[in-house]
Amino acid sequence: MEGNRTAQAQAYLGLSLTMLMWGSAFASSKAVVEQVPPAVAALLRFGGGALALVCAVAVFGKPAAPVPFRMRARACLAGVLGVFAYNGFFFWGLSLAPSLDGGILIPVLSPVLTSLFVLLAGRERASAARLAGLALGLAGAAVFFVGAGGGATPASSTRLAGDVCYLLAALCWSGYTLLAPRVLAGVDPLRATTYATVTGAALLALLAAPDLAHVPWARLSTGLWLNVAYLAVGAAALANLLYYRAVASVGPASASLMMFTVPAVSTLCAFVLLGETFHPLQVVGAAVLLAGALLVITRARREVSPGRPPRSPRRVLGRSRPAAGARSAAAGRPR
Repeated sequence: MEGNRTAQAQAYLGLSLTMLMWGSAFASSKAVVEQVPPAVAALLRFGGGALALVCAVAVFGKPAAPVPFRMRARACLAGVLGVFAYNGFFFWGLSLAPSLDGGILIPVLSPVLTSLFVLLAGRERASAARLAGLALGLAGAAVFFVGAGGGATPASSTRLAGDVCYLLAALCWSGYTLLAPRVLAGVDPLRATTYATVTGAALLALLAAPDLAHVPWARLSTGLWLNVAYLAVGAAALANLLYYRAVASVGPASASLMMFTVPAVSTLCAFVLLGETFHPLQVVGAAVLLAGALLVITRARREVSPGRPPRSPRRVLGRSRPAAGARSAAAGRPR
């Protein structure tokens, strides 16, 4: 019992560091996108992250039995979703909209979408409170998008398009979060993170290939390269590794709940470092979205917490499976 508590404490410490790095990565990535094309910026971040992880496996990786092809394929699929697709949409969004928007939409919408997918798959119960939270969160997101597109100007249209990219990135991250327990079931976190990051980086290299020849490499500043190093080693390699390890210890639902600390960090960095601001209607939408997301996640944790008596069937709107709470993604344990 004591060892389990220590492992969970270490997992939450790792998650806290991860959220700090991810929160600051929004503004840092925006600064990179302002100097190089989005696909190249994504490649610099995760190409460097992949290299760092490969070196980590060589130096710190413990001898392990050969990983079956099926498990490696799952890890690679995680890389397609969580590295390639996520960052393709994320950096595209950064080229169109402020990092401030991404720092709200991605970390707050991701747990809402994760919970929605779990409910639609019938893996957990759909109580009235959770459905209300989902409705509230999605309504807040809609208001946020209306605020982004307000004003009917070219700039507002571009910002709205960027926010759509952020929404697609959040969808990718939800899939990545749900897939992580299956990946971790057969591969240690360091190798799983390496498989995923190398796969995503290879695909990002193909996407960035047409733009590489047009980048003025000799004129890029030292500050940009230091920023890229931080994004690659910290926000990509180390943060993803800590996230995978935390998901293995506390599950994707608890890991998703920690995402609510990212908006505070990203908003502060965007205000201080980039001078970005919200449209007033976006503030309203962000508040409603955050309230709905918190209701969804906290309600989910209560309903599937170990030892909690089962709810009356009359208070449950979806089908319930008694053993699902202990095994599902939202229960806080890997499947």
